[in-house]
Amino acid sequence: MRCSVGGVGDPCIPEDEYQTAFSGYSVEETNVESRSFQCETRVCLVNHFQGRVSCPYGQAQGDIAGCRDNFDLHRCCKIPGTIGGGDDAVIATVQAQKAGRRPDRSVYCSCRCANVDGKTNDGASYCDCPSGYQCKQLIPNLQLGELQLAGSYCIKSGTEFKVTDKAGVECTPAAPPDTGGSCGPKQPN
Repeated sequence: MRCSVGGVGDPCIPEDEYQTAFSGYSVEETNVESRSFQCETRVCLVNHFQGRVSCPYGQAQGDIAGCRDNFDLHRCCKIPGTIGGGDDAVIATVQAQKAGRRPDRSVYCSCRCANVDGKTNDGASYCDCPSGYQCKQLIPNLQLGELQLAGSYCIKSGTEFKVTDKAGVECTPAAPPDTGGSCGPKQPN
């Protein structure tokens, strides 16, 4: 069954980021949050993204204790939507995002467009990817039970993960804007 698509490409912050001990995602993985209240599609896709959406420059181990007591916007990560410090401070080391895999290219609302075999005729619900998106195999069948998540998802055209993305430039607040390493404000939300 094919479903109409609304909200594909809308920004989302994965629920994991509302946990203070969550250190972030790995650029080598794909994560599908299948019950996202932020997405009309109910799917928040984290496609080969490093770090936390809410903290582009990351947080060093040496900053963690100080961030709980004296929140500093320039060196501390916080729970999205909070002012930071105290119970809102992230208590884990967080890697900086990769400049080439920023959230607008790798973390957004999506939908499942095909099963693991690239088919849509098995009775499950699938979507048609909107203009500017392509249906791409992302989640293999790992024989762990939940086949409803395995398969292909709509991703923005031209954002396929490449092995060279693992070694890409990390975001740094000291980078000049034209070098690609500047990734905006420390706390974007």
